[in-house]
This record gives sequence, structure tokens and C-alpha cells, in this order.
Amino acid sequence: MTTVAVAVSSGGSDRGNGSKRAVRWAAENLLSHSHRLTLVHVMPPVAHILTPSGNRVSIKQLDASTVRIYMKDVRVKVEEIFSQYKRLCKTAEVETVVLEDLSPATSLLRYISKSRVRIVVLGSHSSNFFWRKLKGPGITSTVLECSPDFCDVFVVSKSRVTTKQAIPMIPTEAICSNKQTCRCSSSSLGCRSCRHTRMLSVPEVQHSNSSADSELNAWILNPCSSVASPNSEQIEVKQLQLELRTTLALYSQACEDLVHTQNKVQQLSSSCIQETEKINAAIEREETLRRIAVEEKEKHLEAVKEAETAKSLLAKISCERQRAELNALKESSEKQKIFDALITADRGYRRYTVDEIKAATDSFSESKVIGKGSYGKVYKGNLDHAVVAIKVLQRDASDKKEQFLQEVEILSQLHHPNIILLLGACPEICCLVYEYMENGSLEDVIFHQNDKPPLPWFARFKIAFEIACGLAFLHCSKPEPIVHRDLKPGNILLGRNYISKISDVGLAKILSDIVPDGITHFQISIVAGTLCYMDPEYQRTGTVRPKSDLYSFGIILLQLLTGLHPSGLLLVMEKVVESGSLSNKLDNSISDWPVTEAEDLARVALDCCELRCRDRPDLETEVLPVLKRLADAADASMKVQRNSVLHQTITSAQSSKETMKDQKTRCTTSKKG
Repeated sequence: MTTVAVAVSSGGSDRGNGSKRAVRWAAENLLSHSHRLTLVHVMPPVAHILTPSGNRVSIKQLDASTVRIYMKDVRVKVEEIFSQYKRLCKTAEVETVVLEDLSPATSLLRYISKSRVRIVVLGSHSSNFFWRKLKGPGITSTVLECSPDFCDVFVVSKSRVTTKQAIPMIPTEAICSNKQTCRCSSSSLGCRSCRHTRMLSVPEVQHSNSSADSELNAWILNPCSSVASPNSEQIEVKQLQLELRTTLALYSQACEDLVHTQNKVQQLSSSCIQETEKINAAIEREETLRRIAVEEKEKHLEAVKEAETAKSLLAKISCERQRAELNALKESSEKQKIFDALITADRGYRRYTVDEIKAATDSFSESKVIGKGSYGKVYKGNLDHAVVAIKVLQRDASDKKEQFLQEVEILSQLHHPNIILLLGACPEICCLVYEYMENGSLEDVIFHQNDKPPLPWFARFKIAFEIACGLAFLHCSKPEPIVHRDLKPGNILLGRNYISKISDVGLAKILSDIVPDGITHFQISIVAGTLCYMDPEYQRTGTVRPKSDLYSFGIILLQLLTGLHPSGLLLVMEKVVESGSLSNKLDNSISDWPVTEAEDLARVALDCCELRCRDRPDLETEVLPVLKRLADAADASMKVQRNSVLHQTITSAQSSKETMKDQKTRCTTSKKG
């Protein structure tokens, strides 16, 4: 029994049909004489994988798991190719072989030689000899020409079966006993002695199965017994001529039909064009009308929607207006009650009359103005034989009356060396009378405004400690702590000997419910204060805490060290402290900065300027001890400088006395002479 190998393609119109013919022919004519049928498919080697985007990726660039999955899909597709051919076979003994090569003919020949295949069947998709000659050598012609001597090759086309028989394996005894026969065969076959090619037409094969079976038996058992006709080439030439004449006749008939058809097409085209133009015009009119209808409908719906929106908005605005009027009336009533209570109540401050305020300010003369703000003006005046600062609310700033009342209420309860002292008030014209601070504000000194001389470093350390003491007093007030909310150099006033005091508590807030530092609480409120000094967490959440003032205090400390504007100062100081180059940023108007103490103060300032309240230090337990130590160092340095100045003064006085004594002695001597 012999193995029959059938080469099959992956599909397609012509090649797939040729492969199906080959499998069907082998199953009907060869399978009964062999014990196994093998389907052979040649595919190109897998070197690239096609991605979903259409790109080709080399398998060398992919991991092994991806390649395995892809190869598994390829095997499934190959099995699908084989399944369509297996259905044509009537036996279950069908094996499949997949070869990988860029040249199918070369791969088939290599497989035939390696596996010693005796019978190979191929399908030809073109039975026309003329077209085969034009296309050049294909897979079937290459296999027919180059197949091994031990292999029979059958090429099945639509109209014929072309065979190429193997050289018979003749025993040595037969060769010796019948030398004449071998010589005769050799002389008749040419260079390939016992190898013949035979053509069988398909009708002939289908006409007599018994004769085909007997002939196939002869091919398989004794391949040398069947010899092709010497006139096979002449027969093919005659068939080629017949096919050519038939083709020319069909071509001329097709040309006549084409001319006739073209005439009909031209007639139909002219009428079709007219009908098409009419249809297109009707379609355009219909589309135009539909578009106009859709646009009108959209406009109508939009108008209805706008009317409904306007109606709901009007109702909402009307409701909000009524609510706002009620709230305004309620707030006005409450403010009037508070104002009346302040006028009639007995507070811990003196109540001045309008005439006294006018007399002290020369009827609010501009020459008496020493400061201006969003609240109004500050005048310098004399009351009770003392110089005072009179803060007057703007006449058109009626919304500031609440700030005035709050400031009166808070300041009347505060008594601390570093908090500005409220001497009295005039509720009728919203005036506050403060103690006068003769050296202006800390802002004037830092930026050298109004010809203010620069502060020495020990005075700055002392001011930092005093501000911290005033803040600690506000935060520890009873029964509830007080948060300033607008701490800045302009609100730090300097008195005699540069004693600093916190002023302008009009924005201060008494906290009845303190939110812990570790909890983020959001609330809707009006954010108050100056932007560059405002706590970022207060800006973001609207929640104020005692540590909100620490951020402003930290910015003020950085300004005391550098004398710079607060905008962007925090980032600059963080960089110079980290790099150890703080001395390059210290206020250059002072030449004798103590660098170590300045670095300590800068670190305290940066800690106070942390973005989150919970990361800032405690004022009493962490900040004040450091500032107290720095203030003590400043006092010690100041005493040393004072002693040095005093010593220089005494020495200078003694030198002056001795000089005067010498002059008197010279005068007396000259008189005696």
C-alpha cells in the first residue's frame, strides 16, 4: 500500500477549485490503491504579526506568550482550510501536513524527497495551455519538471489529468537477463530513461471506471508498463490551435454583442438621464422642504424652551428678591438694635460728643489726616490734653457701620501692652479715639516710607516677639478666642522707643466654635483680609482658626528679615534657607545681621507659613519660646551698644573738659605775663 499526497491551497476562486478537483480525483481514483491520504499545505513562514491598526510588527519584538497565541490562531485557520478538503474524502484516514516556505514548489519538492512520497496529486486552476505558457512556470510545472525519480505526479485540471511516472525499480537479475529490452527503452526515452508523461482527458476517465482502475493498478504496481504516445506534443498543438480558433470566434461574437449593447445603453442612458434629473430635482425639493420644516420646528421648540426658562428665571429672581429684602430688613433692624445698645450702654471707654471730635480735628481738616483706608480717614488731634488718633468712618460707607460696632465691642474688652488702646468713641458719627503712635506703622519702617530710617536688627527681633505676644493674647481671650484676620505691617503701629502694638481689629472675629486644625471644614462666608497675608486654607475653605493669623505673622517675619514685598517672598525664602544662602537676602540696609539668629527667625517664619493649619506650630509652646530667646539676645546686644555709646560719650566729655582746662590755664598764664 502507498501514501498519496495531495497539495492543497488556502482557498480562493481558482486555486481553491483546483485543489478541490485534485482531492476529489485522488479520493475517487487513487484512495482504493493506497492505505493513507495526506493533505499538504504550504504557507509562508510567520515573520510578522498584523496589528489592529494595520501595522506589521516583527515577532522578534513581541513576547513569547503573544507569539504563541498568534500561532494558535494560525493553526486554527489552517485546520479550517483542511476541513473543507476532508469533507471530500470518504475515508477517515486523512493526515495533514503544514509546510512553511516562501516557495511552495521548493517546499513540496523537499517534502517529497524527504518523506519518499510515491504519489503526488496537484490541482491546476487553468486548463488552457495557451494561458499557462503566457504566465510562465508555476507550482505544477515546477513539480512536474523537478520531482524525484521515485515519485508519480498527477496534475488534475478541468479537462485532463497530466501524469509523470516514476523510474521503475528493476531488479539486478532482470537487468542482466534482458539487456536488450533495457537498451531499447533507454534509446526511446532520451535522457530520463523510464520516466514518461501522459495526458488523459477527463471524459475518458469518467467514461470507464474499470479501465481507469486497471490502468491505475498498472501505474502503481508497474510504472514502466504505461508508455505515452509519441505524438502527444502534436496532439497538444492541435488542441491549442482549436482553442485559439474557438477563442477568436467567441471574441468576434462578443465584439458584435458589445456594439449592439452599447447602442442600447446609449438609448437607455439618454432616457435615464432625463428621468434621473427629474428625480433629483424632486428629491432636492423634498429635502429643501424637509430641512425648512425641521428648522422651523427647532425654532419653535427653542422659543418655547426660552419662554419656559425666562418664566422660571423670573419666578426665581422674584423669590430671591423677596428673600433678600426680608434679610436686609432683618439685618438693618438688628444693626439698629446693636447701635442703640452701644449708645445707651455703659462701656469701658469714654464717649465723646460730635463737637469734641470736630474741635480736635479742626472740623476734619485735611492737614490733620495721618492715614487713609477703605473704612475712612485717621486724623491726629488733641483730646483731654493728650495727642490722639481719631478714626472716622466714611460718610457714604454705611455698610462699614457693622465693622465700627464690632471694633468698639472688641477693643473695649482688650487691654494688653501690645494691643492698641481704645480711649473712646463717638457713636453718632462713627468715630474711634485711639492712643497716638508717633512712629507710624511697621510698613513705613520696612519700606522706608515718609523718610523713616531703617530699624536695627535687635529692634526687629523685639518687634517680632511683641507681635507674637499680642497675637497670643487675642487667641487666648475669654470666653472665646479672637482671630484678627487682617494682620499685616500696616496694622502694626510703633510708638515711642518702637514699642509695637496691633491695631485695626475691625475684621477680627470672635470664634464661638473652633474647628480643630486636623479637620477640613467648608463654609460659605465673606473672606476678609489682605490677599498676600491671607491664610491659603482660609481662602479655600472659608473656615477661620487662630492659626490663620500665624500665616500672616510668618509673612511679616520674612519682611522684617528682607525688607521685601510679600508677593512671592515665601517661595524665595524657602529656596535660600534650604541652600544656606540666607545672608544674600537679608535687608542690606543693616550691615551687622547675626546670621545664626536670623536663620532661626527665618525657620520659625517658614513653619508659620505652612499651607495647612495643622502643620503650623503652636504659638504659645513653640513659637514664643524661640522669639523670646531671640528678643533676649537682641536686648543683650542693644545694652552692649548702649554701654559702648555711653563710654564714648563719657570719654569725649572728659576730653572736652581737659581741653577747656588747658585753655583756661594758658589764658591765666598769658594774663600774668
